[in-house]
Amino acid sequence: MGSYKKYTLAIVAFLLWCTNPSLYAQDIDGELLPSASKFKDPKTKIWFNTYGNIRISKRLFWVAQTHFRFEETEDTPFIGQIGQIYNRHAIGYIYNKKINASLGGVMRINFNTDESSEDRNVVPEFRIWHQYQFAQPVYSAMIYHRIRIEHRWTQGFKENSEYIFRNRWRYMFRAKIPLNNHKLEPKTLYISPESELIMQSGKAVVGSVMEDLRLTTTIGYILTPRLTVAGGLMYSQGQTLENAGVFKQNWTMRFHVYFSPDFRKVKNKLPEIHLND
Repeated sequence: MGSYKKYTLAIVAFLLWCTNPSLYAQDIDGELLPSASKFKDPKTKIWFNTYGNIRISKRLFWVAQTHFRFEETEDTPFIGQIGQIYNRHAIGYIYNKKINASLGGVMRINFNTDESSEDRNVVPEFRIWHQYQFAQPVYSAMIYHRIRIEHRWTQGFKENSEYIFRNRWRYMFRAKIPLNNHKLEPKTLYISPESELIMQSGKAVVGSVMEDLRLTTTIGYILTPRLTVAGGLMYSQGQTLENAGVFKQNWTMRFHVYFSPDFRKVKNKLPEIHLND
């Protein structure tokens, strides 16, 4: 009975220790975490994006994307200054009309938007990415499921900062619903609700596993079978890498141009596929 009492006391002591926030609410550096989740004030951003899907053979296409991303600063609110420039490229493979996959690399240029910083102004970021997209018709609309996995090497703005490696695990759900037509074709206005969850992992990631949750609504117009324009508003939130209890927030206006040139002979073309993303 004596050993039983010892085990019982040990378990009770352990449970009391676990439920005492003053004991466990510390990160690996000894810094106290907030007793409840804390949200930073939201930032405003504007993104200008181009998405190219260029057919190069019966089954292969070239993904060519360029993004210019601006964010607010203290001196220049709302549109702010340039924050990142993306160059994302890949080779895609068309399995059938509703399934395609891509593999490629990213060169992202990050700009230091902290006006009080005395560190470097520009640093590069490198990524390898692959994605798998599935499309399905639902009445007159199209539904998209996208899984994207990224392997990224990032660096701080301080001089001689070391690169850290992280993986990103992304799932996006999107619908494209025609508003003035019964199907998605030229001269069609459509609305596109979208949600994407971005998780991350790696040695540098301790508790901040949810990097971003993005909720977007976009209005688009199909000009031609090869050209679409769109614009929308996105709200996003996610844990900061420095402290898992602190969340960042953003309101982002996004403007897109989708282009899909195809220079092959007509007899070599496959039926239209759902590539726009």
